[in-house]
Amino acid sequence: MRSTPKNPTITKNVIDIIQTYFRSVYAGIIHRNLWKDVNTYCLFIGYHRSGHSLIGALLNAHPNMMVAHELGDLKYVYAGFSRWQIYYLLMKKAQLSGEKGRKLGGYIYDIPNQWQGRVKNLQVIGDKHGEGTTLRIQANSRYISRLRNIINVNIKFIHIVRNPYDNITTMAKKNPEFNRDLNKSINYYFSLCDTIAQFKTTINSDDIFECKHELFINDPKNQLKNLCDFLGVEASDDYLNDCAKVVYKSPHKARYDVDWNSELIDLVKNRIEQFSFLHGYSYED
Repeated sequence: MRSTPKNPTITKNVIDIIQTYFRSVYAGIIHRNLWKDVNTYCLFIGYHRSGHSLIGALLNAHPNMMVAHELGDLKYVYAGFSRWQIYYLLMKKAQLSGEKGRKLGGYIYDIPNQWQGRVKNLQVIGDKHGEGTTLRIQANSRYISRLRNIINVNIKFIHIVRNPYDNITTMAKKNPEFNRDLNKSINYYFSLCDTIAQFKTTINSDDIFECKHELFINDPKNQLKNLCDFLGVEASDDYLNDCAKVVYKSPHKARYDVDWNSELIDLVKNRIEQFSFLHGYSYED
């Protein structure tokens, strides 16, 4: 009788989790003084290629925040890691994300004179993994309740939306599974919207910050100030000015990179109307 072949990817992931668990137990304890003032845990929800990497990098540059670039914290929650272990892993990932010249989401966000990868007094910690977090919520809504029980501090959610036509186009171009198929990308994008709309009904409206990517690009200092207020940290003029320097002047309208026929344009238009957080977007805008 033949034995069932093992999946090498699953085996590798299990080994990585085990190794990470034991390494982070000790490290989390010896760094415990860093965690004493943490009062807010920050999570992104949303979609790939929607501007999360930029905003995550700006937050990670704040002297009182550490925001990792796609640690995938909820998988460690599922594996039973403690608060201090997760904080340590987020810190190490935030330090890596903050290295000068490192690409995040295909771009380099080096903020001059600020605190990327370092911290003065850690008050906010979190993970920038909008699509990954949304997919895990989609798979099992209990991820967040488990996180609340482990972290035991306020959890705040950041939801950045981008013109759906641009977001869908970029997903179709960049995701090899879609192979530039707009239909597949449309279905996937709105499945994430469905998950987020449902998730929003389960949390306090004061615990989620929503912003349009285009609005953030047009007015980065005020929007970043609003976001810092939401997370409970002060934003100095120097911090806001330095962050604004790395924000590009206008968003890329990726929808014009591929051919959208009228049927698909109307399909997305009708789906946009189903979600209040997408209202105001159009193909022409």
